Amino acid sequence: MTLSFIALGLDHRHIFGMTQNMLETGATCLGYWTDGTPETIAGFTKRFPDLPRFESLEAALASGANLALVSAIPADRATLAIRAMQQGMDVMTDKPGCTTLAQLQEIKNCVAGTDRIWSVNFSERFEVPAVTRATELVEAGAIGKVVHTAGLGPHRLNRATRPGWFFERERYGGILTDIGSHQIDQFLHFTGSQEADVAYAMVANHANPADQGLQDFGEISLRSATASGYIRVDWYTPDALPTWGDGRLTILGTEGYIELRKYVDVGGSDGTDHLLLVNGTRCEKIDASGAGLPYFERLAHDIQNRTETAMTQRHCFTVMELALTAQAMAEGTAP
Repeated sequence: MTLSFIALGLDHRHIFGMTQNMLETGATCLGYWTDGTPETIAGFTKRFPDLPRFESLEAALASGANLALVSAIPADRATLAIRAMQQGMDVMTDKPGCTTLAQLQEIKNCVAGTDRIWSVNFSERFEVPAVTRATELVEAGAIGKVVHTAGLGPHRLNRATRPGWFFERERYGGILTDIGSHQIDQFLHFTGSQEADVAYAMVANHANPADQGLQDFGEISLRSATASGYIRVDWYTPDALPTWGDGRLTILGTEGYIELRKYVDVGGSDGTDHLLLVNGTRCEKIDASGAGLPYFERLAHDIQNRTETAMTQRHCFTVMELALTAQAMAEGTAP
């Protein structure tokens, strides 16, 4: 069976990578639908000039595709994902997959009722070869038992190119729901934790007081039965950095540690996907750029075989629940 998919919503540039990586699995894109003319549409149609645009959402949902990619405005993603699942499609959605706990519960109910896959593309893991190599090393026991992760997710604001919804708290979901979810995913993944508690969370707007809906800084402290973790995210990447953010992850084990310098190695080696490994016998820097991105092939396999090799549904739900819980705690709205 040749897997087919559609793209619903082009409001975030992550749809470029989602589409390209699914095409590289051999899947066929039947076309895309988006509401209005988001800023991203020119770049999307230039990169994928042969993809037709559906005249309506209803036409896209009636296409018979196996999979829907969703990268609409964050607050709208849950509704589109549910409609696609009700139409018999599995879903890969950009992060955050939803912006409220009520939306998450609706998604859980839909998954239970339709037996569809709802997968959030946590691209800071799934689209970073260095994380693939780190996973292989951790699974091989290179640093012993993982007991802590420290994830740093700085991003460039790029104010001039940001749409209005980017500055509206109710539409983007808050900084911890949004970019913090990447780091929560990695904490659970590398520590092998199926659940965790949010010990501490905070958000702030330190540098953009005129944008009252924007949160430009956030922190989370997590703990599970076997590990703990720290997360810091922000919108402060300086203009001189040659990429959008100096994303880093340190994975601490009982017999060593791994540091990932994902997108840039300031003052060091050129390129991306730098992995530092230190244990009892090795102390080295590894070029992990060729490690591959298995998530997309595995998701295609899961869609065809109804398996959970790319990411378990439980893990996906837990990441978003923790992100939304941290956001509520930071804003003083947690029950």
